[in-house]
Parts: sequence; C-alpha cells; structure tokens
Amino acid sequence: MNDLTSFWAQWLRPSAGLPTVQWALLLAVAAVTGYLVQRHSGLPKVVGYTLVGTIAGLAGFGGAVWPLQGIGLFLVELAVAVVLFEAGGRIPLRWFRHNPMVLVQSIAESALTYFAVYWTMLWFDVPERAAGPLALVALAASPAVLTRVVSDTRAAGPVTERAIVLATLSSLYALALGSAQAGLIQRPATGLLGQLYPVLVVLGVSIAVGALLSLAMRLALRVMSPTSENTTILLLALIAASTAVTAHLGGSAPLAALLGGMLLKHLHPRPWAWPRQMGTATSLLTMLMFVLVSTVAAQGQWSMAVAGSVLALIAVRLLAKVVGVGLGNVGSGASWRQALWLGCAMTPMSAIALLVASQFMQAPSATGELIARIALPAILVMELLGAVIAAFAIYRAGESSKPWLALHGPSNRGESSHES
Repeated sequence: MNDLTSFWAQWLRPSAGLPTVQWALLLAVAAVTGYLVQRHSGLPKVVGYTLVGTIAGLAGFGGAVWPLQGIGLFLVELAVAVVLFEAGGRIPLRWFRHNPMVLVQSIAESALTYFAVYWTMLWFDVPERAAGPLALVALAASPAVLTRVVSDTRAAGPVTERAIVLATLSSLYALALGSAQAGLIQRPATGLLGQLYPVLVVLGVSIAVGALLSLAMRLALRVMSPTSENTTILLLALIAASTAVTAHLGGSAPLAALLGGMLLKHLHPRPWAWPRQMGTATSLLTMLMFVLVSTVAAQGQWSMAVAGSVLALIAVRLLAKVVGVGLGNVGSGASWRQALWLGCAMTPMSAIALLVASQFMQAPSATGELIARIALPAILVMELLGAVIAAFAIYRAGESSKPWLALHGPSNRGESSHES
C-alpha cells in the first residue's frame, strides 16, 4: 500500500492532499459494498463497511494510525457523539421510575460482563493492570452498530427498544469508568482524593458540557422548528463544538453528548422529529466511523500468543451479556425468549470500545501494547460478527419488517436505495 501511494504521489497533486483522495475512494467502495452486502445477503450494511475497512487495514492503508490521534480521533469522537446524542434522546428518565427493573437489568449485565472478562483474563495470565482495562473495553456494547442494524432491518418492538437502551447505558458506564481509570494511569494517585480527582474531572466536565448542550438546544427549539434544516445544522455544529471543548478540558466528548441527549429528552419530552438531513449526515459519519475503526483494528499487532485470550474474551463477553440480561429479566416485563434475543443483540463492539482502549495507551508501553494486542482483534471481530448476531436476534425476535434475504423486485430497490 505504501509503495502504491508513493507511486501515485509522484504525479497526483490534489488540492486537499492525497489522504483525502484515498479516504474518499475508500468510503465510495465501502458505500457500494455495504449496499451489495445488504441487497444480496440481507445482512446489515455495517458488515460491508467493516469488511472494506478490514481489507484496507490488512493491506497497510496509512490513512489511520493507532493509537487514535488528531483528526482521526476527532472524527471518531464526533461520530460517536452524534450517535449517542440521538440514543440518549430516546431514553426518557421517567421510564426508569415506572420500570426500574430495566435499570437493574442494565447494571446486572454490565457488572457480570466486567467481572467475567476480568477474571477470565487473569486466568489466562494477563496482568491485573491490563485485565481491568480489557474488562472495561468489553463492557461497552455498540449503540452505533445496533441502530444501523435496526434501521437496515426496519425493526421495532420491545426487544429492539430495550437493546438500544441497554447498549446506551453500558456505553455510559464504560466511558465514565474508562476515562477515570485512564486518568489514574496517567497520573498515579497517592491518596483517596487523588484517586477521586480523575473521576470528578471526567464526570464534572462531561456533565457541564452536556448540560450546556441540552440547554442550548432547548432554547433553540423554543424559536426553531425541530423539522427545520437549520435546526439540524445547529445541532451538528453544537455537537462538534462540544466534542472539541470536552476533549480539551479533560472530559469525555461521547459521554457529554449522551448526557446532553438524555437531559434534552427530559426537558423536551415531546417526540423528536429531526429532518431527513440528520439521518443522512449521521449515516455518513457512522460509515466513516465503521471504516476507520475496522481499518485501525486490522492494523493491530496480531499474534498467536494472545489468540486464546482474544477468543476467550469474545466468548465470555457474549455469555455474560446473555446471562446478565437473563438475571435482570425478573420483573422487567419481558419474556425469557425476549431476554435471550436481547442479550444476543447486545454483543456488537465498535468505536466506543476503541475509544476506551485508546485511552489506555498512555499506560507503560508493555501494558498498553498488551491491551491493544487483545482489544483490537476482539473489537474488529465483534464489529463484524456482532452485527450479524444482532441482526439474527432481531429477526428471531420477530421485530423486523423485512425478510432475511432481500428480494429483487422494484419495491426492494426502493428500500435498498435509502441509506440508513
């Protein structure tokens, strides 16, 4: 890939730079591949996006570096922030008061996932200083993958809605705890106050920025229509600004966006009706995010020495998600069959897990490299396999309005032309 790039760079002089051309072409290939994958197999488009990114990463594509930094880090954080803002806007806080077992179910599956992965890593002789961060990486489900799967399958129902809520809440825990633990690694604490300081900084900055974001949008909605194109532009601009500010101040930009969306839903409980432009912009950002995540993950230092740890993490995480959701199912209003498919829908990993793992690269070199060698392959596999498992779970739960295999009639052409 580097030789090919240097050959073309001898005569190709685009105004925006050669990496811009590479990324534009890579996204074009990803868009076509995602379309063909869904049309001919019925699988979500994210499977095609991930395959393209994986091939590019294994071929040595130099447009993405690990650990995430610069514009690549900002784009991933922005895409995740947009997705989590929308996901947070789907969680009415009053719902937990009427059905508190959903929150219990979320805590149960997240806690079981963390401790199961942590103890499994210790059993595989992974040092404790790396086992904890890996457990936090495994904790996060992927609302981005799940919402894309839901959109592609046109799913609706209790399993779909609860899966998005539980995935969003697990992301909240992973972002808050991961950012705090990464802060402790960067500045070792000597006392209780020193241990609490990183946690307070992450939560304080994220909550403050999220509150400002929600209040700004609440004021805008007093004078602007939610269906206006200008409202969408304002929202995206505010999320982009808050992403840059939160990261600069030491908070978590995705966490701030998630809290902002939840607070705005609380202040503005009426159903949101963002215009089509919001969906198009989100689709472009998320497609870029999936390709970037898979490209970066594929460039990790793959090694047979840690293959057993990677496979164990994936298997234990999948089992812990299913068992955890089942343990919290009592009194939650869902059947045991729904709980099974709900746990399966929680398996995808993607950008949030990558962001959490990237924060731990500030650890001593040996620890940071070990975390990356196990986390990156697991993230790549579960971005691809998790999307398939989630789609299968939604179909088996009977909540998809589309058949598994795409039909080739005129009506399906119309459906496939709509990029989710």
